[in-house]
Amino acid sequence: MYAIVEIAGQQFKVTQDQYLYTHRLGDEVGADVKFDKVMLVDNDGNITIGAPVIAGASVSGKILEHLKGDKVIVFKKKRRKGYKKKNGHRQALTKVHISGINI
Repeated sequence: MYAIVEIAGQQFKVTQDQYLYTHRLGDEVGADVKFDKVMLVDNDGNITIGAPVIAGASVSGKILEHLKGDKVIVFKKKRRKGYKKKNGHRQALTKVHISGINI
């Protein structure tokens, strides 16, 4: 059984007992979260598609930790002009354990 759910503006394919990294969520560590924007559910070949979401369906999970992703280096240069800019970015992430899919 899997579901396609929208979390923090992105769509994820989730299954039960899966660990998921999403953009930083506002809840604290250890909090139970419930995602209501379920767009598709596959229950052993029985597929339910929402228009745009399935009424009454939800995905429950638990926030395990807040962390930062790997550093991405942004380097800009214009040749023969002496222009160089080096910048870095680390995305703020949240690790979520998917505990169940409710139809």
